Amino acid sequence: SDFDNTDFMGALAPKKEPIDPVERQYLLGQVSLMTWAFVRSMKRHLSPPEDDEDEYIIEIKSRLTPTQAGALISANHRPNRALYDLSVAIEKLPMHFVRKNSINNNVSIFEDTLGGCERLLSSPVPLFYSRHTARFLSTWLLALPFGLYAPFANSWNHCMMIPATAFVSVCLFGIEELATQL
Repeated sequence: SDFDNTDFMGALAPKKEPIDPVERQYLLGQVSLMTWAFVRSMKRHLSPPEDDEDEYIIEIKSRLTPTQAGALISANHRPNRALYDLSVAIEKLPMHFVRKNSINNNVSIFEDTLGGCERLLSSPVPLFYSRHTARFLSTWLLALPFGLYAPFANSWNHCMMIPATAFVSVCLFGIEELATQL
């Protein structure tokens, strides 16, 4: 039997008493809060260390209980700790085990997504890709004046084409340099 008075495969077990609505709301709020803590911890984990550590600590301390916040902040791998806390909150929910299993499958998807993000972040871009991008960009920018020749026909001797090409080149090479620095 289930807390919402449904039978599972004709179970003969006695019906459990319905849970207090206030406690039910509290437990659902904990699941929601732990889901937020996982997402926020994952964002913090995948960002550079100097980005928002202080803001992260302030947000965690303001939303979680001191015990939960302390455990999460001091954890070696914060997203995994947040997933553990989420699993504990789900386990406390008064629902049938089939529903809990379905929710826990989604928590497993969270973990898989975290692993995929960590692999992407730690994988360097192959040297061939960055060189190919630089060569393609150089070739495209060398051909750009030919494409801008007709639009700048009204300027004296097409002289405005030079600063326009320089501006586009600086912008695109700047973006390419930023990409290689990441």
